[in-house]
Amino acid sequence: MATINYTSVLFDRARTIGAFCVVGLVLSLLVCLVQPLKYSSTVRLLVMQDLGSATDAYTASRSEERIAENLSTIVYTTTFFDEVMKAGYSIQERYFPTQDYKKRQEWSKTVDATIARGSGLMTITAYHQDVSQAEQIARAVASVLTSKASEYTSGGGVQVKLIDAPLNSRYPVRPNILANAVSGIVLGGLVGIGFVLTQYEKIRRRHQFPHEDNIA
Repeated sequence: MATINYTSVLFDRARTIGAFCVVGLVLSLLVCLVQPLKYSSTVRLLVMQDLGSATDAYTASRSEERIAENLSTIVYTTTFFDEVMKAGYSIQERYFPTQDYKKRQEWSKTVDATIARGSGLMTITAYHQDVSQAEQIARAVASVLTSKASEYTSGGGVQVKLIDAPLNSRYPVRPNILANAVSGIVLGGLVGIGFVLTQYEKIRRRHQFPHEDNIA
């Protein structure tokens, strides 16, 4: 029985696979077009905790990292959202739905909190269709964290400092058109490969067992 060279099969049908890649690209771009374009504004904060001179540097670093992780989780809560709205910044609250569950969903899409492992460095990114609104939200989140960090933590001696002022994106960052386009091409190509191999196997089996068609 001859060995099947699937590489040759795919190469011979490269146009079909390419067509699937194009379809995947077009669909991914259409998905991008129906989504609103959003800018970003990013601030960086440093979480510090005074544990006394008897504490070693590693333990202090791990404690600060744990506190930063807890704060990054609290950022997405409705209570924290309310504090941000009351922080005195020019945020258009009507941008967010009035229903609690929808408001929470929209808020979780608006802010993103990440932690640098092994440290208390926290990065807050706000997304909005208006870059000035994204900046106001980022500033408000930073303000609440720096002024009320002790209210959201159980340990004492916690302090949060703003170390990087808001950095605004010059162009929309959501949706990520380039990443979506690449994903569309890759997924389209994988579907195309699967289609080509499936069709090839059907044709091969039909030629290998022609009597089955006659019986059917």
